[in-house]
Amino acid sequence: MALPRITSPHAKGSNKTQRVMLLVAAACAPGTLVLTWLFGVGTLVNLLWACLVAIACEAAILAVRKRPLAFFLKDGSALVTAVLLALALPPYAPWWLTLVAVGFAIVFGKQLYGGLGQNPFNPAMLGYVVVLISFPIPMTSWPAPHSVGIGEGIQQILGLAALPDGWSQATALDTLKINKSLTLDELWAQSPAFGSFGGKAVEWVNLAFLLGGLFLLYKKVIAWHAPAGMLGALFVMSLLFWNGSGSDSNGSPLFHLLTGATMLGAFFIVTDPVSGATSNLGRIIFGAGVGVLVYVIRAWGGYPDGVAFAVLLMNLAAPTIDYYTRPRTYGHRKAERGFKLGE
Repeated sequence: MALPRITSPHAKGSNKTQRVMLLVAAACAPGTLVLTWLFGVGTLVNLLWACLVAIACEAAILAVRKRPLAFFLKDGSALVTAVLLALALPPYAPWWLTLVAVGFAIVFGKQLYGGLGQNPFNPAMLGYVVVLISFPIPMTSWPAPHSVGIGEGIQQILGLAALPDGWSQATALDTLKINKSLTLDELWAQSPAFGSFGGKAVEWVNLAFLLGGLFLLYKKVIAWHAPAGMLGALFVMSLLFWNGSGSDSNGSPLFHLLTGATMLGAFFIVTDPVSGATSNLGRIIFGAGVGVLVYVIRAWGGYPDGVAFAVLLMNLAAPTIDYYTRPRTYGHRKAERGFKLGE
């Protein structure tokens, strides 16, 4: 007797975890190249060190949990966490800062909850916020573009030399936040932190991450809903509270879209399938919540850029968003109608 053929609902696809992680890492290449061009080899050193720390921490915790190392390490999730975190950190962050950030992200942000697929918070943003709160001075020491040589940059990472005078400068978001008297036109003309549309040099970094995000959309690794929700909400908020060129202006919509970690957050952070919302409507709401919080923190909060804090706060809201936006089960309406008719 022949066995009955098993039919739907079954789905097959090529987007296995390892392939998805490799595509995400590849999509970070444009941003990595632009950061390296602007700030030197510190970005690459940071990236390599973060990946080594992530693999070591992941292997250590897996050994303690008595899980097969090869099976869990090959999915590439630890490396992606390290890459995203390294790109968010200052390019010449001390080696110990990267160690703390990545170690906390892997151990407390991921493995403590059971590993991949179990973490309620985005691990990279959790590690970033821990070091931002604990070590604010090195976390805000971004160099001016094209100002750091290879030798002095390596010395900064290893802690072998003091910070040179004039090596770092305030970011555009920092400068705008502390401004009390100058109009935006005056601020733009006097401060070297501002570029053509957003922060000087950072606007090119954002465009590079936008290119990487479009690649992920093209490959269908991510959906458009969360990025559109975040960028749309940030645009609307900055448009509503934009006061032209006045001294109390918080910046134009284009400024906020091309400054800080906007594009990195929109395409690589809020699209995390584990810690974000799962339904299409839920993703839009989740992304919009991040966009609103980013603007609120930038304009009225205590930190110049609020992407990491906004993402973590919305991670808390993700289960509730999913509860109220989950789609109806197929056939649910028909079954409910039939019950009411007494069929």
